[in-house]
Amino acid sequence: MSGSNSSRRKSPRGTQPDLSVYIAKRDAAKTPEPMGSKKTNRRGGATQPVFVIQEHHATALHWDFRLEHEGVLVSWALPKGLPTSTTANHLAVRTEDHPLDYQSFEGEIPEGEYGAGRVSIWDHGTYDPEKWRDDEVIVILRGKRSSGRFALFATGGKNWLIHRMDPPREDFLEIPTGVRPMLAAAGDLPSGTNEWAYEFKWDGVRAMVYVENGRVRALTRNDKNLVRTFPELRAIGLHLGSCSAVLDGEIVVLDDQGRPSFSMLSHRLHLTSKSEVARVAKKTPASFFAFDLLYFDGRSMVDLTYDERRAALEAIGLDGDGFATPPSVTNTSGADILAISRERGLEGVVAKRRRTRYSPGQRNGDWVKIKNFRSQEVVVGGWTEGRGALTGTLGALLLGVPSKDGLEFVGKVGTGFTMTVRNELLRTLAARARKTSPFLGRLSSSVAAEAHFVRPDLVGEVQFGEWTDDGRLRQPAWRGLRRDKSPQDVVREY
Repeated sequence: MSGSNSSRRKSPRGTQPDLSVYIAKRDAAKTPEPMGSKKTNRRGGATQPVFVIQEHHATALHWDFRLEHEGVLVSWALPKGLPTSTTANHLAVRTEDHPLDYQSFEGEIPEGEYGAGRVSIWDHGTYDPEKWRDDEVIVILRGKRSSGRFALFATGGKNWLIHRMDPPREDFLEIPTGVRPMLAAAGDLPSGTNEWAYEFKWDGVRAMVYVENGRVRALTRNDKNLVRTFPELRAIGLHLGSCSAVLDGEIVVLDDQGRPSFSMLSHRLHLTSKSEVARVAKKTPASFFAFDLLYFDGRSMVDLTYDERRAALEAIGLDGDGFATPPSVTNTSGADILAISRERGLEGVVAKRRRTRYSPGQRNGDWVKIKNFRSQEVVVGGWTEGRGALTGTLGALLLGVPSKDGLEFVGKVGTGFTMTVRNELLRTLAARARKTSPFLGRLSSSVAAEAHFVRPDLVGEVQFGEWTDDGRLRQPAWRGLRRDKSPQDVVREY
């Protein structure tokens, strides 16, 4: 072989290559996979040897990398696909040689059979063999999605590594980390119909979802990873396969009427046991509603307009079991969309200026949230004991909102709790006890006399009627802890 150094013995002319290991693992009567009995022509009549990369949704998503060599497809399983940069090698697990006609195989390997799962062709083309030894292979790929120089080298047993020798395309960007979500300011419906797009406001937990090589990370605004708490999010990685993406959206739990329930979601945020998470996920499954796409396959989207990002988001087809792309409405009255949200029992709408870029971490007025009811995120600074039927448990929480000078006291909330929630909160607060008040100034004597103060690092949310003239919440009702938020995230909603 020109340019190669091979200790691999070639099949004698007129004999079949050895596929005994491949055939022994498969039942030809049960699997649609080829058994090597047909003569296979190279794709497009190519004179160079071919390669194929197949996306394989088996027990674990991976990519099968196959190189034509001496009458077979020499094969490796790549758990993370081809490396996209020269700085990170990917694992490549050597598997049995496959027949040449496997290069065209796509289909479903039945449950119970070896390699059960869906197989699709991710890329194919020809390659130049630079070096071929039993422990090292160097090739130049010429495919539709993958090209350049790659080296595979054995590290022990079946384990190899694959290394990218050429840099990726000039404008390629690695997937970013730590992208801060753009924030919406509370306000009134904007005027005009052409400048704004309207989306429903979902009563859930904001999440930045990172998808790479089929694997998912989902981070809250305070960088808490949510995948353990909401394992349903892993389905997004299986859907996108080899595509890399950063998505902005909301995790919600829907009630029996199909409306988001923050109380049901809040309960799931408390769970830490893997078995308990799995049990509750079956009873009250969560969904991810994607409303923005910030990065996709080597390209940043943050400098594109809302309309451009929205078109790219819709093009990737996020619509499956546990994830969706909710509607975005343009060229219409925001009042009509707000009325629909009210009829459906939703929290409200978000108006987004269509010609603006995504501004990470900013609340600049390009996104405006209009609510059907008033709610306020609060910092818990203390609690009072219950009386009567509530003796021995939590009576009320003491609430604050940060200002430039410190934590301002905004009132107490004693309704909206189940007994289970009261007891859970009491245990949580006991670990945060402190002797001094975390609030600015002096509390009234009636409040201070019965207060138990705590370290102010828990964020919750209340629904309320209005602000009083002295800056207190009127008729607040507890909605739940916001473990996705930090005290510094809390701002007063006027």
